[in-house]
Amino acid sequence: MTQVLIGTTNPAKVEWFKNLFSQYDVQLISPDVLGISGEPEEIGVTPEEIAAGKAQFYGAHFDRVVCGDSGLYFDGLALNDARQPGLHVRTPGGLPRLSDEDMIVHYTGLISHLGGRVRAYYLNGMAACFRGQVWSVLEEPASAMKRMFYMVDRPSPRRRPGWPLDSISVNPVSGKYYVDDIPDKGETGENSGLYWQGMVQGLANALQLHGWHDCGK
Repeated sequence: MTQVLIGTTNPAKVEWFKNLFSQYDVQLISPDVLGISGEPEEIGVTPEEIAAGKAQFYGAHFDRVVCGDSGLYFDGLALNDARQPGLHVRTPGGLPRLSDEDMIVHYTGLISHLGGRVRAYYLNGMAACFRGQVWSVLEEPASAMKRMFYMVDRPSPRRRPGWPLDSISVNPVSGKYYVDDIPDKGETGENSGLYWQGMVQGLANALQLHGWHDCGK
């Protein structure tokens, strides 16, 4: 079984990656298993650039690495609006890094000022590093917007450590909070499964992984 390092310390993202690669014959491990200390600086102007930087950082410690990064965008707010989370979801408006609960307080307050409910989407960048060589990809904004969902100013009492905004994010199809309904953020829309399958296939190719099995067989 091939080992792949997941370049994150976020427990929710670790489980997310394990779910994405569940059809591959791989063992996904987190940095703490290898005793890796420190985290990469998040430098870049797109989720892809940040993900690639993370992959390069962790690639100095392990042969095969997979990383991801996301920007959060509110529909109806200009990209240069100071209230737009963008790439700074945990440090909005230059604030110090927010804890999970502080994020819920901050965003419910902001959404309340925006009318109590906003449409939002995550724009994803992914990267893999195989023996020092980095491959990365940024999804098209139009694709990301097809998975648009709602964020509201009244949180669910449930929490998902690492992804606190799932407590205020609502699946537009079921009307349920993500923390209660959808384990993988942003996966709504009729083509979401094909999107993630293609994304993972690209990462697997870059990492020279084998062993995918069609779940229908």
